[in-house]
Amino acid sequence: MTALGAVFRPQLAPERLRSVAELADATGLEELWLWEDCFREGGISTAAAALAWTERVRVGVGLLPVPLRNVAIAAMEAATLHRMFPGRPILAVGHGVQDWMGQVGARAESPVTLLREHLDALRALLRGERLTVQGRYVKLDDVALDWPPAEPVPVLAGVTGPRSLRLAGEAADGTLLTASTSPEVLRRARQLIDEGRESAGRAGTGAEPHPVVVYLLTATGPDGAARLKAELAAEGLGSVPDLGVAGDAGAVAKAVQRLADAGADTVVLQPTGDEPDPEGFVRFVAEEVRPLVP
Repeated sequence: MTALGAVFRPQLAPERLRSVAELADATGLEELWLWEDCFREGGISTAAAALAWTERVRVGVGLLPVPLRNVAIAAMEAATLHRMFPGRPILAVGHGVQDWMGQVGARAESPVTLLREHLDALRALLRGERLTVQGRYVKLDDVALDWPPAEPVPVLAGVTGPRSLRLAGEAADGTLLTASTSPEVLRRARQLIDEGRESAGRAGTGAEPHPVVVYLLTATGPDGAARLKAELAAEGLGSVPDLGVAGDAGAVAKAVQRLADAGADTVVLQPTGDEPDPEGFVRFVAEEVRPLVP
């Protein structure tokens, strides 16, 4: 079965989160995803609140920009969430938007090197290992978590470019793809991820699966097509084919299935930034789209 989720976009004020999270939980939605976009809302703080307000929905953060986070702090926060809410947090890390990283003085000369070092150290710390590392960016001296997660937890990489997709296959436990990913682009991304897994000896019989999560820009309601078109144009993606979907539950389910057929394990429906009814969007995903997605 293809897992289905929805995004609570940080264009909404933080105080709006509780009603959306509680509704996601009550309607049986599998996953609610949050963003750490500069300079809106913190990913860990909103995830902790959403997890505390709910009982069963999984809460994803897609993504934590690694230039902003010392890996030890990232590991401490991830471990804390996983110990308090076992099996429910989903954390993805990535390069971050480079212009934003520059605004805060955190832009790395080699984002790929930084992400590799961060992934390697973060996953090791969450396994309970004690690390001494002298990398280009990640430097740790005899660091271990007092409270590592009780069970193994996956760390996803949110990436787009070919080098980073191969890196995700080599060094992450899964991959998160943006809403600019068409089915054709997703197939190519899967190929690059698999190349990375193969080069790192992480493919073949007995290997752990590498789930791929992809956002799908979605608009419903009488003005859905216009809102979708406007957002794609604002993002410079208006001429790119097969991006986003506008329409009723049947149209959305078909778009989800196209991504699933291209290699997505989870499709997260991303409302437009001007979605007029966030609670209604979550209810639409859980109660109307979910029954149509195998």
